[in-house]
Amino acid sequence: MPNSTPISLPTLGSTLESASEAALDPRPAVLLLHGLCANPLEMMPLARSLRGAGYVVEAPALDGYGVAAADGVRRVPVPRFEEWVEMAAAHFDALAARHRCVAIGGLSMGAVLTLALALERPAAALMLLSTSLHFDGWNVSPWRRMLPLAFVPPLRQWLSFRETPPYGIKNERLREWVAQAMNSSHVSAAGADRLPAASLHQASRLIRHVRSRLHEVDAPAVVLHASEDDVSGPRSVLELQRRLATTPEVHWFHHSYHMLTLDNERGAVTQAARQFLLRQVPVADLAESSPFLTATEDLRHEQHA
Repeated sequence: MPNSTPISLPTLGSTLESASEAALDPRPAVLLLHGLCANPLEMMPLARSLRGAGYVVEAPALDGYGVAAADGVRRVPVPRFEEWVEMAAAHFDALAARHRCVAIGGLSMGAVLTLALALERPAAALMLLSTSLHFDGWNVSPWRRMLPLAFVPPLRQWLSFRETPPYGIKNERLREWVAQAMNSSHVSAAGADRLPAASLHQASRLIRHVRSRLHEVDAPAVVLHASEDDVSGPRSVLELQRRLATTPEVHWFHHSYHMLTLDNERGAVTQAARQFLLRQVPVADLAESSPFLTATEDLRHEQHA
């Protein structure tokens, strides 16, 4: 019988796994999470910039966490924060089933939700905008320390707190437009005109959960924050720098307030986030194009490693 060389054949499992990997979309995906009692409109400038760079971007509305114009003054049940994380995880899983990797980004409480999701899922990178680990900005009422009293079960189902100017926006014309939208439909691109105590209670629980486990978050991260943030001051950034497992890249913006994606420096904000993502999660075979900036957008800001 002639000598024969053994032939190594792939197993059915490895063949199916390889075929599955080959079927995945090679473009990285990005999941963007809006803020508390807000909606995906506030993420659209960033979403457009990332799509222009070649990323597949999803910015979902999360029921019971955000609000829509259709809600009006209707009282919507507020789920526990664990359900917020589950909803975000479901969107992440759907993207991960179609793409080789998924990055996550969020604004305000959406940044905290991003961190919570990164504790549960393998994020390729994190974009943390106006992270609200502490509500200590210059426009936060000193009465806020009494807020836990509103978390008593009977009260938190009925109490709500009206948003006040400047609504996280330094640009006066945009602030006026937001105020008009809030007056007419109770919802604007910057969020709802009122924050239910029940939502703030769950947000407080989410913050405690994330702060207790920050040291476990090891995905590469960029932190973008306004030096004049009216909602969350520098303490949130300092805590991220000190306690994240991987030291984040930090960008400070000096001509905006809390709503970085909508305010004066939205062009610089989206450019900084996009360039970070292109370094961490490159888009193959796509050259980066310069973002379109209007004359009112300021590119000057500080970066710290």
